[in-house]
Amino acid sequence: MADTFQFDLVSPESRLASGQAKAVRIPGADGDLTAMPDHAPMVTTLRPGILVVEMESGEEEFAVIGGFAQITADAATVLADQALPKSDVTADFLSERIAEAEAAREGTEGSDADTASKLVADLEALREAVA
Repeated sequence: MADTFQFDLVSPESRLASGQAKAVRIPGADGDLTAMPDHAPMVTTLRPGILVVEMESGEEEFAVIGGFAQITADAATVLADQALPKSDVTADFLSERIAEAEAAREGTEGSDADTASKLVADLEALREAVA
């Protein structure tokens, strides 16, 4: 069994991280998961949260909003709709995202309203995690 696997974190703006990782903790839409070398192949969508990468040089944390992760036995690729190093996340950045989500929630009904409410709650939890 290998000790590390290839990890890449990409957003539309840039490649935020790339290298050999020991483990990646991913905020999946259906629950958090940890990808490690020899992980079973899978794809998951992301919820807003903190992604933690254990690199050989130490731990790195990123705030991610939306997107998906593809995991194979020898790699994990995260394609995030939005991502920033956790240290770069500001209250204004998250307040804007929460306001956008609340505006999108207005006028929705049924399962769409539930999905929109969950997004607002996830963004508020992310705000608490980076405070």
